[in-house]
Formats: sequence, C-alpha cells, structure tokens
Amino acid sequence: MSLPKFDVQGSLFESLGSIAADLFDEEDKYKLFATKIWPLLAGYRDELGECYEPENGRPGIEPVVLLGVLIFQFLERVPDRQAAELVKYHLGWKLALNLKLGADGFHPTTLVHFRQRLLEAGKSDLALRAVLKALEEEGLIAKRSRQRLDSTHIVGAVARLSALECVRETLALALEELDRHLTKGERPEFWEQLWERYVESKLDYKSTAEALQSKCRQAGADCLRLLEWLEPLGVEVREAKGIALLREVFSQQYVVDKSGKTSTSSVESIELVKVHATGVVQNPHDPDAQWSAKGQGKQKKDWVGYKVQVAETVACQEDQSSFITSVVTQRATESDDAGLPATLQKQQALGLERPIELYADGAYICGRAIHEAKEEGWQLVGPAQPSASRAGLEKAYRIEAFDISITERKAVCPAGETSTNCSKLTEEKSGKVTYRFEFGNQCHNCLHKAACVPSTQAHRSILVGAYHEALQQRRRDQQSEEFRLQMHQRNAIEGTISELVRSHGLRRARYKGFAKADLQNQLIAAACNIKRWFRKLLGSAFEGQKEDLGLSGALPWSLLAAFFVQIDP
Repeated sequence: MSLPKFDVQGSLFESLGSIAADLFDEEDKYKLFATKIWPLLAGYRDELGECYEPENGRPGIEPVVLLGVLIFQFLERVPDRQAAELVKYHLGWKLALNLKLGADGFHPTTLVHFRQRLLEAGKSDLALRAVLKALEEEGLIAKRSRQRLDSTHIVGAVARLSALECVRETLALALEELDRHLTKGERPEFWEQLWERYVESKLDYKSTAEALQSKCRQAGADCLRLLEWLEPLGVEVREAKGIALLREVFSQQYVVDKSGKTSTSSVESIELVKVHATGVVQNPHDPDAQWSAKGQGKQKKDWVGYKVQVAETVACQEDQSSFITSVVTQRATESDDAGLPATLQKQQALGLERPIELYADGAYICGRAIHEAKEEGWQLVGPAQPSASRAGLEKAYRIEAFDISITERKAVCPAGETSTNCSKLTEEKSGKVTYRFEFGNQCHNCLHKAACVPSTQAHRSILVGAYHEALQQRRRDQQSEEFRLQMHQRNAIEGTISELVRSHGLRRARYKGFAKADLQNQLIAAACNIKRWFRKLLGSAFEGQKEDLGLSGALPWSLLAAFFVQIDP
C-alpha cells in the first residue's frame, strides 16, 4: 500500500466559512487540535511514510489522519468502530483531522493495520515524541528537568485461566493451526479424537476434583503424543507459532519421567504453583501477559498482564503544569529497580537528558542507583528501604545500627567495637562484589550479644554490597525533616497515574501482545500531554468545558440542527 497525496489545506474551514467560527470558538478543543496538534503531526509525515511502500499498491488512508484518530481514541476513550464512525459524522473530529465535510470514513480494521505498521517500523512512540518536542519548543518542559517516577499494573486483554484450561486452550489453538497446514491424509490417526476433545468440547466447570485431575493427566499425555508425532515432520510445521507455544506450555506444566510416561504433581500444585509463577504462560491468546502480585494480606493484588513506569516533570511553581516525559512498559514480573534505567534510556530516545532530580519511592532506591546517579551528575531522591531482619531476631540490631566504611575496610558496632576482618567477595558468574565484616572475640562477653548475634553463631558477621556507603548515608539523611519535605514532590505522581487510569484507560490493555500494549501506553501519554497542554493554553476558561476535555462523542443536536438549517440551499 502506497502513500496518498497529502492535503495540507484546512478543508472544513473552507467548506463552512463563517459558520465554522460559530460552531468552534477559540477555546474549543477541536479547534485547538486543528491549530496546534494537526500541523505538529503533519510535520512527521515523512517519518510516517516509512511505514508504507512509496509507489506500491493503491493509495492508503492518510497516515497523519490515522495517527490523529489514534490519539483521539485515548482522549475520548472510544474503540475502533466508534472512532471510525466519529471520523465520518463528527464535525469536531473532521475539523481537528483536516477532513472535508463530505469525506467518507474508513473501515475500523484500517486502524488495526495502521497500528501494526507503526509497530513494524518501530514508530510506537512517534506521537509522544512529537508532542514532547512541541512542548519543549513552547517552553513548557526542558530537556533537563526535575521529575518524579512511579509504576502501576496493567491487566491484559485475556481471561484468567487455570493450568488445565491453559493447557487445553493451547492444544486447541495448536490443532487449529495444524488443520490449516495438514491435509486429511497427512493427519495422525488420533486426530479426530483430539479434535473432538479439545476443539469441539469445553471443560465442565462442575467437574469434581478427581475428574479434573484425570483430565489434567489426559491433556498432558495428549500434548506429549502430538509433539512426538510432529518430530519427524518439516521445520515449517514443527516450529509453527502454535506448536512452539504448545511445547513451551507443556514444559512448564508437566514433567516426563525416565520411562517416558507423562507425570504431574498434584492438581493443586499445577493450578496454584506452576500457573502462578514467573515466566509461565497464563493464556495462550496472549503469552506475553504474565502473572504477578504485590502487597501482602488485604493489600495484596495479583493480575495477569503487564507493568508500566510513568515519569513526569515536577512543576516548580503553582502556575506551571506537569507533563509526562516517558512511559515504559515492562513485563509484569520485572522490578522497579530495572524500571529506573529503562526509563532513563527511554527518555534519551525521546530527546531528553538526564533529570536534575528524580523523586521515587523506596522500590527504586539502592546503593548502586544512588552512586550511578551521582556519577552521572543528577540526584536520585527517595527513601532507602530498611535491611532485612535476621531470622529469630526481628528486634535485633540491623545493619543500619553499624557504622560501615568500605573505604577503610572497617565496621563499628553499636557497642563501639571495631570489626576484626573484612573480606571482599566476587561472584564468578555475575561479577557482583560484596564485603563481609566479621567481629571476633569482642562479641563473646558483649552485653548486646543476645540482641545481636544469633544463637547458631559465635560472633556477628555483616554482608553488604559495594555501594553500601551511599545507601548508609541515604538512610541517615531520610530521618531529617528537610528530606521529608523534599519527598512531597513525589506525591503528585499518584494523582497522575489515577488520571491516566480513570480518564484514559491505562489500567486495562485494549490489545493483545506486549508490543501493542506498549503502543497503547505511548498513545495514552501523548493524549494526556495534549490535554494538559490545552488546559494550560485555556487557563481558567477551560474550567467551563466538560471534564478532561472530553465531549460525549457528538455535538448537541440543537447545534447540529441550526448548522444544517444555515447551509440548506
């Protein structure tokens, strides 16, 4: 599909003349989009053109229009089908997207194919990158600013399945894929049996535990039987997407004993342990969606999906606005510790420099991160988490009670005694460096021994990382009132995440697959920044408009009627 001829004229303005001024005043979000965002997106048309073949096939729908539609989908929270209808019937959308009054719409699947083009060309962050550059040119954000960072979870667009349901559904998908590759004469003799068992039949939720256990063993045996039959076949069939996924699910849920028979542990262990584990496929319709959990007790949350890191600027003055600087999508099981360097790398790709200060919670703070930030010329601000308590000595002296100097290779205990030995330990595989400080005879008659040394040890030993001094200093600094006041800068990120979830649908993925979920998150960030930009432009006048710049999807019928009366010949 090739690029269409680009129309840069404001077609709706020309068609409506003065009537357009009556319908859309200067404070209307659609007119603001037409005057601010459309020219911005049009400036990236050459980059959008990389998603198409220059002169191959019939001309497609204008990519700048489609990118604008994707942004509007998350400004007004509408699905593909409704978005296609609004492009055709909504005057505001026509104005914003530079469309002629009588312009035909397009089929909703056009948006599906356009999103796929963006992903294949590596342009998922184009909208956010364009908006950030415009905000920088407007002086609303700087290349180097103060920022805050936090994460939240995203629920995948798939159902929660038990281990048995996951295996059966994976088998069904594999059989359906093989059905397209194999003729009737090429299929195994047990084909009809498997087809009836997994494609044409569904699991009865009323089944007893014994019946479910039997079905679980049967599903494992059928998986193994099918995979063994596929081994002599060609690579194209044996390594097909559905078969590769079946092989992965089988290896995660079953164990083959030495006799070659399929065996599993109890039904409980399969459903409650293996299916809820790091990296285990939860639903074959979206293998990228992983199970994860955070919190404990009543605060515990678990989900199947993804995780996202959100960073935004910190407004130095009350009349300034905060804008989202990056959104990083992670696997559900990835840590915030890994999210920090990923955020900095993403911002660099978006054209931003390292922040002056970055406010985060304790999940991002470690000695290495504090040290690296200082070396790079910026400050990572956040409370360091306390060290782990020793088993059986929850109220005993933790590492924080010791004054440790890696430079001088010594540690001083709460009783004032100095360590007798310091050993440097280096892991062979990872290269990680740690230091062990040991106290000797001074622990034997110490008054604090009961609260410091476990009964299984003769003296106290301490193991710390190579950057413990930076972590130790942070734990001391965070006790001050000045630090507590400084950390107030972080709190607003919670409200931003709430805004993204409630107004733009961040909590739930619309599409299946990691790449598509990341594209959704980038578009949400761009839409939120545009909304905040408009709010900044309008100031107090914005308060009279509907919440979050959102109209309900169409102009009032009385206004539309007046419009058509005026243009009626």
